[in-house]
Amino acid sequence: MPEFLHLVPPQAALDRLLENIPHKSIPLGFEECLTTQALGRVTYAPVQAPYPLPSFPRSSVDGYAVRAVDTYGTSEGLPAYLSMIGEVPMGSDPGFKLSAGQCALIHTGGMLPEEADAVIMVEYTQISQKGEVEILRATAVGENVIKVGEDVEKGEVVIPAGVHLRPAEIGGLMALGITRLPVTRKPVVGILSSGDEVVSPQDEIRPGQVRDVNTYTLSALVVENGGKVQAYGSIPDQLESLYTATTRAFGECDLVVITAGSSASSRDLTADVINRLGKPGVLVHGINIRPGKPTILAVCDGKVVIGLPGNPVSALVIAGLFLVPVLSALSGLRQLRPKPSTLARLTTNIPSQAGREDWVAVRLLHSVSGYQAEPIFGKSNLIFTLARADGLVRIPLDATGLSAGETVEVIFF
Repeated sequence: MPEFLHLVPPQAALDRLLENIPHKSIPLGFEECLTTQALGRVTYAPVQAPYPLPSFPRSSVDGYAVRAVDTYGTSEGLPAYLSMIGEVPMGSDPGFKLSAGQCALIHTGGMLPEEADAVIMVEYTQISQKGEVEILRATAVGENVIKVGEDVEKGEVVIPAGVHLRPAEIGGLMALGITRLPVTRKPVVGILSSGDEVVSPQDEIRPGQVRDVNTYTLSALVVENGGKVQAYGSIPDQLESLYTATTRAFGECDLVVITAGSSASSRDLTADVINRLGKPGVLVHGINIRPGKPTILAVCDGKVVIGLPGNPVSALVIAGLFLVPVLSALSGLRQLRPKPSTLARLTTNIPSQAGREDWVAVRLLHSVSGYQAEPIFGKSNLIFTLARADGLVRIPLDATGLSAGETVEVIFF
């Protein structure tokens, strides 16, 4: 069995891959999208506010709109008495203004009348007689008032380019009346699963055969991370068959993922096929990582091609580490948010080998002192190793393992 020529540390391998993606491909392009359908999409261009938000001075409490100067020196022992000239209607201009010694009933969100510059909470008032309000404390200019443009100024960039849109951004866009916007085109990922033993999940399997898992786990991962999937099925372990299918996917998709055929063996066809697609070809073949040591990372004529191990656990873990960042790059995502994680204490020692980065599946257990992380040990071809897990724990390159009782970061996947 041939040996790997050079095992590359994981971060160095990812850096090498991303550095070889042409800048002209980032992002891939744009399409216009309804804001109601933009959740999870990435902004293609900066979004500017067409007008200030709020566009009128609003009350942040229920109370009385006043001129602050009319309350100066006021206290419970020395109250002020103001004439109530009306009630501010919700959803429209008050239609009146305050003069000295006057106030108006106002509700949360109501528009301040002209000349009003503060709102005193109803708790600090009482009706002394019909048409007259007793003010029991002083208020300052701007108190309980949301000013024009306090949230957003007109022309302000409210969402830069390259931002992953969450519910908060969707709400902000709607508040500004932005119902359509340009978003980056979703990268199309071609997925091929090679192997004579791999059959469709719909097929009855014969001895020696396995159902295709990787196409479906990887497809779900791609969709979850903002891409589209074009699946090409299972390809026989034959050079020309794999090359023909890969060439088709390469021409139809923005990046290509091939599972299996990436181990250093006499049946390794993937690296040869990739190198025939374009220059520079294979950048990395072999990474100091477990699972997933025989991973292939390549860029061919500006397009990323990734060769993943065939074992389902290896394929999914490695795709999370290398395919997902490529999807982010091609989407033009500029503000990478950290993956959700939690701290937990290990229940068991986890051995490792110095110089290799290990990723270990764990399940979280509740305890009175917080979470505990219980390792799920299993071979990389057992998909339910991950299905039973809540997250992954990383053992860094320079460590020889982790000890029971040690606090670790569990990264959710």
